Amino acid sequence: MKLIKSLVMAAALSCVSTATMAADYALRFQSSDPSGNPNFELQQKWAKQVGTLTNGRVTIEMLPVGSIVKHTETQDAVASGIIDGHVTDTSYFAGKDAAFSLIANPVGAYGSPSEMLNFIEYGGGKQLMNDLLNPYGLQFIGATTPGLEAFISKVPLDGVDDLKGLKMRAPEGLVQNVFQAAGAAPVNLPGSEVFTSLDKGVIDAADYTVFSTNHKQGMHDVAGHPVYPGFHSMPLVEVSMNKGTWDKMSPDLQAILEMSVRDFARDMTNQLAMRDVVAVAEANANPKITVHNWSAAERAKFRAIAKSQWAKVAAKSANAQRVYDVLSTYLVEQGLLKE
Repeated sequence: MKLIKSLVMAAALSCVSTATMAADYALRFQSSDPSGNPNFELQQKWAKQVGTLTNGRVTIEMLPVGSIVKHTETQDAVASGIIDGHVTDTSYFAGKDAAFSLIANPVGAYGSPSEMLNFIEYGGGKQLMNDLLNPYGLQFIGATTPGLEAFISKVPLDGVDDLKGLKMRAPEGLVQNVFQAAGAAPVNLPGSEVFTSLDKGVIDAADYTVFSTNHKQGMHDVAGHPVYPGFHSMPLVEVSMNKGTWDKMSPDLQAILEMSVRDFARDMTNQLAMRDVVAVAEANANPKITVHNWSAAERAKFRAIAKSQWAKVAAKSANAQRVYDVLSTYLVEQGLLKE
């Protein structure tokens, strides 16, 4: 009887111990993507993986956009502990410091997700992100991206010269400024109006999103000259959390989280790129669609134009100037930009 009681007590203590471990860090992260979006589904997979990798010591509940606060308010919400972390486009916080705009989407800088991720991991980007976020009470864990956005066009575009006078949709800020500097005539339209505006001839082209999403939404039915791979925009999606909570974590948990985000980035970029390949094949099989691929020389021309606009953003704050300097050094060293 005593043996049975001892075994029962040991089992109970084991359950309590396990429950305590599982509750060490029960975190809530909010995404800037809606439920059902492919990006959000991959984020949910990452959150679940964190629980597995840490043996339940860290659990993450991934919430869709707007669940607790607006997507533009998550930085403050993480700092104050309303939520524990976020997975979001860094450019949403450009109003606090121009540096967030420049590091989030230096238009024209990258030709592939790996170039951006290498900048973050090995080119000084990770240190920059923490230098920017730590004063606001956040810790940068790592970054991912949905990939290089394709470009939608009703007319053939084979290089920078073809952008001159092009009526196109581009969001306000750096993206619009770069295209204007390249000779295009950008206008600010919400994403919900892109298809209709192309169909009715209000615009002839648009900065929108990745090729597979454009294709799925029927954009190429009304604009049969897409550019792929894209040459312009690729957003940095940061994975960050409350710095106070991060600082309390043991080094092994911190390392696991950082490695998990690197794996998450590979997962996201590879899976979305695979969807693009399928969509491009479908587009190439359609005689009404011609996919254009800019040469390395034309991409370099666009990047040089973009750099002049990066410099204008850099002049807005000391942090933005640091981003400009570190990013330019990386691009030159990697042969992506001439001095």
